[in-house]
Amino acid sequence: MEHRCTSRLPLTVADPGASVLIDQAMQMLRVSRRTVYYWIRQGRLRTVRTRLGSQRVLLDSIREMELMPAAPPSEGAGVTGSLSS
Repeated sequence: MEHRCTSRLPLTVADPGASVLIDQAMQMLRVSRRTVYYWIRQGRLRTVRTRLGSQRVLLDSIREMELMPAAPPSEGAGVTGSLSS
């Protein structure tokens, strides 16, 4: 007889395999869906696939992102100085 876990308790933060949906990762990191997928492609966020093929973001990788210092703006990213003719 197969035993199935029917508990709906939230995953604990200490669980190294704990993961969240892409939408939840977006909210936690306060970024767009596109940014989450970009960071996944870059390897900055790690994911797992469920048996049904859904992609979930590992909470450990989100915590690591939150601890990383913000990247300095790249050259030419902002407008400085004044426009004169």
